Amino acid sequence: MKIAFIGGGNMGEAMLQAILNKKVASPGDIFVSDIKKARLEHLEQRYGVKVMGGNVEAASKGEVVVLAIKPQNLAEVMAELKGKLKPSQLVLSIIAGARIDTLRRGLGHNCIVRVMPNTPAQIGEGISVWTATSEVDKEQKEQTRVILGTMGKEVFVADEERIDMATAISGSGPAYVFLFVEALVSAAVEIGLPPDMAHELVLETLLGSGHFAQASNKELAELRRMVTSPGGTTAEALSCLEEGGFTSLVMKAVSAAYSKAKKLGE
Repeated sequence: MKIAFIGGGNMGEAMLQAILNKKVASPGDIFVSDIKKARLEHLEQRYGVKVMGGNVEAASKGEVVVLAIKPQNLAEVMAELKGKLKPSQLVLSIIAGARIDTLRRGLGHNCIVRVMPNTPAQIGEGISVWTATSEVDKEQKEQTRVILGTMGKEVFVADEERIDMATAISGSGPAYVFLFVEALVSAAVEIGLPPDMAHELVLETLLGSGHFAQASNKELAELRRMVTSPGGTTAEALSCLEEGGFTSLVMKAVSAAYSKAKKLGE
């Protein structure tokens, strides 16, 4: 599979690295363009991929063209590529907020997949939510599943609106988790635990709880009740969280992220 990357940012590099690690493509079949020369030199030296002099040249080499640029550069790149893509080429966009209709009109191209990946993809533990235009055929959908599968799990949705919803959950979600981890580590240090021990306890608790929830056939509420003895320490802590409006605050935050995601696509 020949893959062209337009842009070599962190998420684009994560995808590139995962593709190479899983041997979906060889370095000689990956072509990269980027506005930063230092970035291209880094990708060439580290992965042995082919770097191109411009976006049009790179795009011409790929069966799949991955758009991994920043949203603020999209209009310029679309103008550059418009009319230069073959109808058979699959455009796979990981640009936050860029809707399919925007890409279709801006590129003058119909064969498009829009993806919302997340940062754990950088270690192969991500989850990507994606959708496709009707012009994307069965083989190209399978190519997409293979590419995204190198970074973790993938979920197809027929309705593009679900991409904005996923942006507010799995896309932004790692930041919510990191904030909670920061707060829990700080609280652990505040009550007297050494910072290194606090960090280890919090991360292992988080990872173990997530894996336990995945492995269990019980509802999350039931798992929570299993840990919460009446009148015990956990009940006391959860009471404080609810008094502070923890659940409603999380719902408010997700709603704000979802609204912003929709606005970015306007």
